[in-house]
Amino acid sequence: MWIDSHCHLDAEEFDTDREQVVERAQAAGVQMMLIPAVEVSEFERLRGVAHRFGFGYTLGIHPLYVAQAGETDLGRLSEAVRTARVDPNFVGIGEIGLDFHEGAPDAGRQEHFYQAQLRLAHSWSLPVVVHVRRSADRLLKYLRRIEVPGGIAHAFNGSEQQAREFVACGFRLGFGGSATFSGSLRIRRHAVEAPESAVVLETDAPDIAPQWMHQQAGRRRNEPAQLPRIAAVIAQLRSISPEQLAQINRRNVLDAFPRLAALSRAA
Repeated sequence: MWIDSHCHLDAEEFDTDREQVVERAQAAGVQMMLIPAVEVSEFERLRGVAHRFGFGYTLGIHPLYVAQAGETDLGRLSEAVRTARVDPNFVGIGEIGLDFHEGAPDAGRQEHFYQAQLRLAHSWSLPVVVHVRRSADRLLKYLRRIEVPGGIAHAFNGSEQQAREFVACGFRLGFGGSATFSGSLRIRRHAVEAPESAVVLETDAPDIAPQWMHQQAGRRRNEPAQLPRIAAVIAQLRSISPEQLAQINRRNVLDAFPRLAALSRAA
């Protein structure tokens, strides 16, 4: 069984054919997904999608959404997490983090929201899904100060030293469509050299489409059904079989999110 450890199935891009998207994923062997939140106003929608299909979800405020978020949103997030503790589909905090790409929201504001959400994860002993873009050192700085029970560094593309430090903090490293490009040398090197216990697979659908979708005409909406083919590329890079990688991915995702493991057993 494949697990997509990062898929925005609740995104509006899937509104017209979400059932079919899930059917295609399941036909490809993707039986479980983890759906991370991005903003407070979409929490109910997110829960509805997760429960409709029996998937896991996390709650959090994405760093690219903090510009329109306020202190009341942190309060609403805290209350939502308190309430969701009895929900078997709720598995952690995310997608949180820092994004220092050009045009991203003010760095200080991002750090304020990131620290607040790390403290929330710490208070409930919940793993987190961390967004990492040009921000690994700053993310690690706060992870050293505010201890959380690990999680996943989504779409990791840092240095070898940063990779080691995330792993030392209890995080797995997420690999997806970017690893299918021959020019993604750093990501491919991480995909090969990361410890077996640190590798997890993701699509970030509808984003980060794999290389072959960029060769197609028309829209490039990524889907969770692409995960096995993405995994086949990563398995070849690591010189193992896709079946072995499926087992590694499943074990690591469920180890990172114990509540998702319980949900998977109940499914």
